[in-house]
Amino acid sequence: MKETKIFERPKSMSDVPTHYCPGCTHGIAHRLVAEVIDELGIQKKTFGVAPVGCSVFLYNYIDTDMYEAAHGRAPAVASAVKRIRPDMVGFTYQGDGDLASIGMAEIVHAANRGELITVVFINNAIYGMTGGQMAPTTLLQQKATTCPLGRDPGVNGYPMRVAELLATLAAPAYITRVSVAKPKYVAKAAAAVKRAFQTQIDRKGFSFVEILSTCPTNWGMRPADAANWVEEKMIPYYPLGDIKVPE
Repeated sequence: MKETKIFERPKSMSDVPTHYCPGCTHGIAHRLVAEVIDELGIQKKTFGVAPVGCSVFLYNYIDTDMYEAAHGRAPAVASAVKRIRPDMVGFTYQGDGDLASIGMAEIVHAANRGELITVVFINNAIYGMTGGQMAPTTLLQQKATTCPLGRDPGVNGYPMRVAELLATLAAPAYITRVSVAKPKYVAKAAAAVKRAFQTQIDRKGFSFVEILSTCPTNWGMRPADAANWVEEKMIPYYPLGDIKVPE
């Protein structure tokens, strides 16, 4: 019987081993971006921007033109390239420590200007690559290396809902939140990433996809427990769904 391949690596995704920790869901998010690039037929005219953090080696995985940005500055770099080459499709891929902390001003102003870029925002509620410090998205009572007793709102403030914050601005066209923590969420995440890229292609405005992800290593959990923690703890505080859609 002739074998038929029904599942394969996206053409826009490089065939290389991953550097991510076991159970990390960055790889799923990478694949969704690559699949969308393939589906839309835009590989030759797409560029990505990765900053400092777990996504720093994105250029190893997504086979398009790539730029490396200083910590938090990916939206500024992507905005510049897009303005110089408006025929290109540009995206950033950023973690919460990068985008919501040192890069908060960058993302707010890029969104407020309505830059024609797509931002993929990985929210795993902690700094990953640098050792598990508290991030702006770390939940209340969640422990991190810089808040070993848990996040205290009186000392550290409250976790920031970045998608809702950006949705208060007039210019952004599409803002949504999805998850890749369990298989049942992945199809909606894929559709959201595709819609975000299509929003840019149709020149409707700035698009933003927040993806709730896991960090088993810095959470100190087994991968299955980390996936459950996203569902039990993160989703209630960071509800899934569209927050702002194109008019």
